[in-house]
Amino acid sequence: MSTPYLFRTLVDVPVWNPLLTLRDESVFLGSCFAENVGHRFLDYGLPAIVNPLGVLYNPASILEVVRQALRPDVLPLFQADGEWRCWLADTQLGGSSEQECREVVEGAFMLLGEGLRRARNVFLTLGTHVCYRLKEGNLLVSNCHKQPGRLFDEARLSLSECVAALEEIVLLLQKASPQVRIVLTVSPYRYAKYGFHQSQIAKSTLLLAVDELCQRFPSTVCYFPAYEIIMDELRDYRFYASDMLHPSPQAVDYIWQRMVENLMDAELQQYLKEYEPIRRDLAHRPIHPDSPQAIHFQQSAKERLEALKTKYGIT
Repeated sequence: MSTPYLFRTLVDVPVWNPLLTLRDESVFLGSCFAENVGHRFLDYGLPAIVNPLGVLYNPASILEVVRQALRPDVLPLFQADGEWRCWLADTQLGGSSEQECREVVEGAFMLLGEGLRRARNVFLTLGTHVCYRLKEGNLLVSNCHKQPGRLFDEARLSLSECVAALEEIVLLLQKASPQVRIVLTVSPYRYAKYGFHQSQIAKSTLLLAVDELCQRFPSTVCYFPAYEIIMDELRDYRFYASDMLHPSPQAVDYIWQRMVENLMDAELQQYLKEYEPIRRDLAHRPIHPDSPQAIHFQQSAKERLEALKTKYGIT
């Protein structure tokens, strides 16, 4: 009898100890891949905070945001095109006045700080080693806010700079939450605007930095091989979105399933299994939402959700 073969290379996923539980609080920071996975946690009703200041791409920018969240300092606000913004936050976080912008951004940092102090797991997804600094004041920015390129200097973080930034992040998070586990991932998104060779150099630099951190902090820092799963296990353009750069929803689904199977304990896996049909029903958008049938359908889904929360003791 012949042995069945899977026509792909399976990537080993390191075993977590302890496994992620239903009641763990998690924070996700980093590139858009962190948002993809983090929103899966939210979709299933798991306690998570996902990029409250917006997407972050490099280790130095993540460090600046973590510093500000745990050790609040003067916010770098600026005005452009009649709106106030912050160089450490997404364009959507701002206001028509300096005070309004300050309140919005401070609220996001406060949310992140509180989350980091409670977190059992902090997921950091690194996208690139490229960063941008304002020429005036040499300020590192998280977002260029579509301002003229002449205002910025583009720089590439060295391996030692990436390691130093990540190490400081780890030390800050350990102090804020002694029980924290930091999960590092490298985004599989390819940065075509830098050229594919430079994109690979960026990924290589990040992978080397991640490996160094895992060796320095073996009891606190671990690595989830999302990058390798996309590049070596799926390895096909059908697992990319239409831009041929971002992972497709199918690829994200697959990586999520690998996380569930390898990183989560039995109770959490069972909870997700029971939650899935409820999640689908809550996401359903009927053609006639005000009809008695549609209202009954939604109410039934909400009642099943409350029953599931009661069963698992979720508040």
